[in-house]
Amino acid sequence: MNILLLGSGGREHAFAWKLTQSSLCETLFIAPGNAGTSQHGKNVQLNPNDFEAVSTFCLSNKIDMVVVGPEEPLVRGIIDYFKDDENLRHIKVVGPSMEGAKLEGSKAYGKVFMAAQNIPTAAYQEFTPTSLNEGLEFISQQTPPVVLKADGLAAGKGVVIAQSLEEAKEELKAMLGGKFGAASERVVIEQFLSGIEFSVFVLTDGTDYKILPVAKDYKKIGEGDTGLNTGGMGAISPPPFVDDVMMQKVVERVVEPTLIEIQNRKIDYKGFIFIGLISVENEPYVIEYNCRMGDPETEVVLPRLKTDLVELLNALFDGSLKNINIELEAKTAATVMLVSGGYPEKYEKGKIMSNIGEVENSLIFHAGTKGADGQVVTNGGRVMALTSFGNNFQEAVQQSLENAEKVEFEGKYYRKDIGFDL
Repeated sequence: MNILLLGSGGREHAFAWKLTQSSLCETLFIAPGNAGTSQHGKNVQLNPNDFEAVSTFCLSNKIDMVVVGPEEPLVRGIIDYFKDDENLRHIKVVGPSMEGAKLEGSKAYGKVFMAAQNIPTAAYQEFTPTSLNEGLEFISQQTPPVVLKADGLAAGKGVVIAQSLEEAKEELKAMLGGKFGAASERVVIEQFLSGIEFSVFVLTDGTDYKILPVAKDYKKIGEGDTGLNTGGMGAISPPPFVDDVMMQKVVERVVEPTLIEIQNRKIDYKGFIFIGLISVENEPYVIEYNCRMGDPETEVVLPRLKTDLVELLNALFDGSLKNINIELEAKTAATVMLVSGGYPEKYEKGKIMSNIGEVENSLIFHAGTKGADGQVVTNGGRVMALTSFGNNFQEAVQQSLENAEKVEFEGKYYRKDIGFDL
């Protein structure tokens, strides 16, 4: 098969690494890719959101399957674009329709979706600029901390946990005033849940499903989970507190009701559902849905997946998903993300990276990198993920930290406490 993978981050490097392990993958193209993905296939300069350019490339290169890494093309409707064109309909595009992608594209839609099946989640209300005063009054009735979420896509940074009512009110004004652009034209304010978070990844054809390795990521820039939210500073799979009892609750109360509602709404969904959960006194509550794999969780999930990924993705389209047995690596995987100085706020690109070749006993997944004059240079806030295996998460994290010391670039920063709360 000729496969086109859309995206340019660490998630996409992990996908490229895994896809090319399959005998079913003949040629892999990555658009636009990064310095790491070029080791596994051919990077092509395509904007994943330019559907016309993507479709033209697919036809010119006899693409059989498109794997969509990031959320934006899905929310914009790339699945619908291909299905609506008879010349493209034969291409297998992994992901949900535009309607299914609303699970991530609109926090409010996700809440209504959950309510329809009584899926456990935090109580909430939503507000727009015209209902700002009602929103401020609603905040006055809360007990801090208060959670505010931009309704739309905000690159993983649209959630604020305000520690006081005054801070929450100022934040609501800022968000409805355009802090996150169009993403915060509507804001969901919800009950704060105290517990420990984890992520469940489901691969589904809309009827049958398989659960992939469970993971836990670390979103805050600072150690001890302090400071600003990022796209993710590290991850562990499996988190030791997610046992068989918890997973049974997740399946019965969340996964299966989610599939029932997808079917009730007649949503075309052939792809990944990322369910962000929080364990509150050993009971699972849904924080959010995403319509694709997570980053940096993919960098620990796919290394633990022994099953042929292309075979799994093919099964979404021929009705054979239920017949495939998922095989997993028993060891724990941990990834540590190297980021640019100043991230998630202002940072510089183009810093020369060195000593990458000295990394031992860890998988290297490039995120924000590119090749330049025979060298690898930084090209984003999150630069590189280092994934290691261990008999427990402590061993795995330690191995990644040892290699994080070796890789050099100006302004390098990484958290040394991934797994601190486990």
